[in-house]
Amino acid sequence: MAWVADRNFSAVQIEYLSVKMLRCRDQSATLRPGHTFNTNSKEMAMNFQRLQKSVLWRSCLTMAAICLTSVLAFAGQKERSALVITSTNAASGNAVEVFKLDPAGTPSLTLAETLSTGGKGGASTNAGILQFKDDLGAVANYGSNTVSQLVRYDNSIVFGKTILLAPDCVNPDSVALTQQHLFVVGANCAESHAWPSGFVDGPVVSLSDPSAAQIVVGKNWAAVTMSSGSVLQLPLAWEDGVLNGTWNAVTLPSDADMVPLGAAFWGNVLGFTPAHSPDSFAIVDESLNVYPIAGPTPSYPTNAPCWVAKGPGNIWYTGNSPSHAISIFFSDDQGGVFYKSVPLPGAPTDITVSPDRKWLAVIYAAGGSAYVAVFAVDGHGDLSPVATSSSIGAASFNGVAISQ
Repeated sequence: MAWVADRNFSAVQIEYLSVKMLRCRDQSATLRPGHTFNTNSKEMAMNFQRLQKSVLWRSCLTMAAICLTSVLAFAGQKERSALVITSTNAASGNAVEVFKLDPAGTPSLTLAETLSTGGKGGASTNAGILQFKDDLGAVANYGSNTVSQLVRYDNSIVFGKTILLAPDCVNPDSVALTQQHLFVVGANCAESHAWPSGFVDGPVVSLSDPSAAQIVVGKNWAAVTMSSGSVLQLPLAWEDGVLNGTWNAVTLPSDADMVPLGAAFWGNVLGFTPAHSPDSFAIVDESLNVYPIAGPTPSYPTNAPCWVAKGPGNIWYTGNSPSHAISIFFSDDQGGVFYKSVPLPGAPTDITVSPDRKWLAVIYAAGGSAYVAVFAVDGHGDLSPVATSSSIGAASFNGVAISQ
């Protein structure tokens, strides 16, 4: 556990670990020292479960105490840099590219690390292949049927474990993270994994359509966009937040059913982009009602918002590939309106917003090279350009996340 002492923690993380300690304490209410187990044969199964919980409680409490001690020791240290992380998605060998944002003085976005995942890329027509939450991230290796775990130490990224897909599941092209689970979708499966351990947790959802573009997770349900022309609702098991093994098709209207690609959640409200439809953005509420929203005009092929990131308040940002722009929408839970587009020097392929909602990063390709651009997000959700990376020799990037 020596690595714990090298980490910097925020006030939110301190609170989280404190809550974990309290939960451990509560779980041990019937397992305190001196507790005796009934040896009656009818009680044997329950006794074994209590013993398991007792061991789990002691382990959990010890871990939380160590983490909390380290948190308090390092809480006063300076804030870490914002890191923008993307992947090359190369079929011959996937790599993670880590850029460091320095917004002071003359802002810069410089390449800090290049890390080979040890797996192969090759995904296309997808979004969300790389995600980050707190100090842990994940990137899918499409051609190797694995997911690489990413771990942040101070201002560096290293690899954790290699996570295997469920048996017979192949070609992962999108991931999503919650506090306790990793969600993965590929050519024939959607699956949930315990996080950060990585083992398959909950029933696997079988998919007969191989066109999955992105998986995203809300409070009570998950969704998968299918570029063939549909959106799937994946219910979560209420007791532990894993997939329950089933899916329901969201009925899409004819003006919002062509090539759904990017998606994001706002609580239990889903926003997604039917990229080639007349209405190029849409809202889906918890009851699976769909509210199409007209995008920039003229519509496809001149404009086709493809990728989505949820901004502050009721703002959504979309990567508009053919118009070389970021298109911005406002919404409530029953519809919305297109606001405006912010130009880019090339065609965007994914987009993300930082956890504190102060930065937006977008990856795009121009002149045969891939770039990362960072914008500042003001109190109204408007964007101001801050810094753009130099070319590093990659033709394209796939997936982007910001770690703070």
